[in-house]
Amino acid sequence: MSANQWDVTLRGRLGSLELDLSFATSAARVVVVGPNGAGKSTLLRALVGAELGLTGQVCVGGQTWQDATLYTPPERRRIGFVPQGCGLFMHLNVLGNVGFGCGGGAGAHQRAMDALIAVGGAHLGTRGVGELSGGERQRVALARALAAEPSAVLLDEPLAALDPVARIELRAVLHAQLRDRIAITVTHDDRDVAALGDWLLVVEDGRVVQQGPVNQVRAGPETPFGAAFFGVTP
Repeated sequence: MSANQWDVTLRGRLGSLELDLSFATSAARVVVVGPNGAGKSTLLRALVGAELGLTGQVCVGGQTWQDATLYTPPERRRIGFVPQGCGLFMHLNVLGNVGFGCGGGAGAHQRAMDALIAVGGAHLGTRGVGELSGGERQRVALARALAAEPSAVLLDEPLAALDPVARIELRAVLHAQLRDRIAITVTHDDRDVAALGDWLLVVEDGRVVQQGPVNQVRAGPETPFGAAFFGVTP
């Protein structure tokens, strides 16, 4: 299996939604688009290991995390996860948040500082979370994900709540930081697709309805949603 390989087959029912979230690619950076409620965030939770209602296989970067006889708990998957809303701890300052994923020990403080520097947030270290703008919170959340030296990075709409200027700035940060990483980004913005993805999944009604190289899927969407999302006339 390629070091960048994704081989995912996840099926099951959650509430009224029958899910088939299956895809395979050797592209490191995957972007997921789809309407609200389609199952995009569920896919990320299942990859993290927090969605136990789905069965199947999850193989990422040469590691099998789930199959018919194996379930690897979230803490052993070494995933850097940035949920919607960032998920920062209000009782810790910025450096405390970033260092949380480092596990302590020698070098933990330096890894946290290095991660903050990488996302352009070195000056934020002593601030409280309540003092941060939306863009700054997203930078800190990304730094926390990277500081843990993850095997994969999962981002759930990381730019959705930002103003236009902050969105442009953080998109450039994400482009640089994810260039050589295994990552999945959920987004509702075609500009994120172009900047952050090599392989594109279109998810509708709990299913992956189209997948392929980003440029190929953008140029030839196969559903009305895809055509509207990418501005392609059917």
